[in-house]
Amino acid sequence: MKAALLYGINDLRLEDIDVPSINDDEILVKNRKSFVCGTDVRMLKNGNKNITPGKGIIIGHEFSGIIEKVGKNIKGYSKGDRVFIAPNIGCGTCVYCISGNSHMCNDYQAFGIHIDGGFSEYVKIPVKAIMHGNVIKLSNSVSFSEAALVEPFSCVYNGFERAQISPGDTVLIQGAGPIGIMHAKLAKMAGASKIIVSDVLKERLEMVKNIDPSFITVLSVDVRKEVNILTRGIGIDVSITACPSPEAQSLSVELGAVNGRIIFFGGLPESKQNVPLNTNIIHYKQLIVSGTSKASLGQIHKSVKLLESNLIQLKDLISAEFPIGNVQLAFDKAIEAKGLKYGITFER
Repeated sequence: MKAALLYGINDLRLEDIDVPSINDDEILVKNRKSFVCGTDVRMLKNGNKNITPGKGIIIGHEFSGIIEKVGKNIKGYSKGDRVFIAPNIGCGTCVYCISGNSHMCNDYQAFGIHIDGGFSEYVKIPVKAIMHGNVIKLSNSVSFSEAALVEPFSCVYNGFERAQISPGDTVLIQGAGPIGIMHAKLAKMAGASKIIVSDVLKERLEMVKNIDPSFITVLSVDVRKEVNILTRGIGIDVSITACPSPEAQSLSVELGAVNGRIIFFGGLPESKQNVPLNTNIIHYKQLIVSGTSKASLGQIHKSVKLLESNLIQLKDLISAEFPIGNVQLAFDKAIEAKGLKYGITFER
């Protein structure tokens, strides 16, 4: 089979390797769609500490496919099942795992980061992932492309649950990439009255408008002024930073309305982790400031249901899909950041 293996910094190789063999407690998935994530790009640029020197790892953790083989000890799954694979596998016994937060497990393993992932024609699913519920069956109503996007979407859904968006809320989302647009889609589903999306790039905001003209788009340099006008000086009920910007995090506190909720969704580079925040604003306006990371298995299952019920559509986030033989092109496009999501297809 063809697979894309990362060997080190800027060392991504497309290789022909053997299809993985499985034992009686494993599943083999025939991949259909995979997508390039910002994490994949960062590993390409900065390396992956889990790579053994001289031995590459198949990267990619946003993928979906069809079960090709099922070990004889595995119950509940059959050849031909359409599935999405939740990428983060908890240890199963720590306090986080047993409380339903296996994505926060200190000893978790992830496809495409610790173990071979989704940029390959076939993926072996270990028994721990199967037993913990990481293999999620899909209805025919969900395309493989949208199913593969459940991974980033479920992370956004985690932030959505924490933000507690209510009908009539004014929501500000800083960052007009695919994550920011997913946040905007969920805010609209929840009944937000105004959804403001800001970004430093005019081209990104034009994409937002093309996806949903009801979203209010504002260049980052104009956010303070426009928020003051749009809210009549009251401020933002829910503010989400979907970008790696300390300035955006500081601004979200400054623009918060009384009892506002603030979600720091985008992580920051190591050199910018210490952010100045006016804590008096947090105190006197009773702001709730929170962060979110990854998604629980429960949130992933809910995300699949949202797609199956057609309450949310993600296909308009897909800029292009390339065959596995052009995986480097998919990465080049993702690095350019001129589109939204770039995928790999394995259809023949």
